[in-house]
Amino acid sequence: MSNPQMDMDQAIKTFKALSDGSRLRILSSLMEAPKYVEIIAERLELAPSTVSFHLKKLEEADLVTKEKDQYYINYSINSEIFDRPLKYWINPEHQATDAESLREATYRQKVLDTFIKYHKLISIPVQRKKRLIILEHLVGEFDFTRKYTEKEVNLIIASYHDDFATLRREFINEKLLMRENGIYWRTPKAENPVK
Repeated sequence: MSNPQMDMDQAIKTFKALSDGSRLRILSSLMEAPKYVEIIAERLELAPSTVSFHLKKLEEADLVTKEKDQYYINYSINSEIFDRPLKYWINPEHQATDAESLREATYRQKVLDTFIKYHKLISIPVQRKKRLIILEHLVGEFDFTRKYTEKEVNLIIASYHDDFATLRREFINEKLLMRENGIYWRTPKAENPVK
């Protein structure tokens, strides 16, 4: 679980690292392409020792990464950090939420990769959480703007798995599809299925 104090300490470290003009110039140069110390020093008319000092501070703040390339060490922008919105750094709660969302998305994708191969459902998950992920994915085949006969529902489900009766019943149980007089339609609960 994310520690708000540690996250805030990291945010402070990051902003401190960005509060120096030379470091901003170095980052601007690295945004063009990865470079080693001597090239940066020559471009910015700084001493290599000064560039090395600033790069160390930027590396400590996770703003740059380095990779050895034969005799030189190439420095690059850490795009993962720079792609984060400003609110991520200001409010630690957003950091915890982002991390949780990433874990959940990773888990959902793992379930989909395990149970669906070549657009076919290999088996219906026994565990409800995994089964619901599969159902939310499959319900994307149904359009909000129309209604379906039971035969149409069966044909759509059967394109993924032979046991269309069980899956059709699960759609109803989980309120992803509604049914009345043999007619089915998609519900708002299924508005944002995971694809």
